[in-house]
Amino acid sequence: MSFSVTILGSGGAIPTARRNPSSQYVQCNDRHILIDCAEGTQMQLRRFGIKLQKIQHILITHLHGDHYFGLVGLISTMHLLGRNQGLTIYGPPELEEIVRRQLELGKARLEFDIKFVQLDGKSHGLIYEDRLIEIHYFPLRHRIPTNGYVIKEKIKERKLNSEAIKHSGLKLEQLPMLKSGKDVVSEDGKIFHFHDYTFPPPPSGSYAYCSDTMYWEPILAHVKNVSLLYHEATFVENEKDRAEATFHSTASQAAEIALKANAGKLILGHFSARYENAEQHLVEAKKVFENTVAAEDGEKIDVIR
Repeated sequence: MSFSVTILGSGGAIPTARRNPSSQYVQCNDRHILIDCAEGTQMQLRRFGIKLQKIQHILITHLHGDHYFGLVGLISTMHLLGRNQGLTIYGPPELEEIVRRQLELGKARLEFDIKFVQLDGKSHGLIYEDRLIEIHYFPLRHRIPTNGYVIKEKIKERKLNSEAIKHSGLKLEQLPMLKSGKDVVSEDGKIFHFHDYTFPPPPSGSYAYCSDTMYWEPILAHVKNVSLLYHEATFVENEKDRAEATFHSTASQAAEIALKANAGKLILGHFSARYENAEQHLVEAKKVFENTVAAEDGEKIDVIR
């Protein structure tokens, strides 16, 4: 089992030679998730050795082009490569019409189904769940309705204590119950307490993605105590007024959210093309929240607490 984030695009609206616009690939316990899909995302996936056909879920934050212009191209390539498994896309209500209309005009006949889940950018809730993970969405504060996302591992199974089990008389079919944190009662009434025969489970990780947004404290309710937080940091502090006017954030404001959320680690991203690098962003953020890194295209970051 593993949980990691690969940065496919760390820049703002305008692509540069160094940074593609927003997109990330998340692998969580063999669940494969794409967050945002800027132009060129499929090239970034290939460049960094990620198999397009593994992607099961695509989370789109909002309808500014630097977050979804690569979507139809990616879908078309999946089709040309013979995809036959369904794909679920989450995002604003208008996204389905945009995608289906482009495919229709191009006479594309996909061999796989696409399911769209509409999110209004105002509410919050659970949008996906299986036995290992959950995906939640919540509103951000931007010029148009925008969603943030949190991907969480569920509580993991406890680890068996093989030495304690060896001469206990426990049967093989009883072990899963112990691993799930439940006591076992034998036929003769003996109680096997799960904590005597198992070790605590490894910690579960969580990843929060806050794309385009101004500094907005209501976010905190949804990202509290996450293992890893991505928060946009389009500008540095001397352009704080421009950040506010365009509903974006500075690096220090992103760090303030991380600090107040008690996040384990912060990733800065969505850097304006006016900056040659993110050195000043890091300097300013680290004054507020030390455990901060700047996103770089191609970087893979483990989600750990």
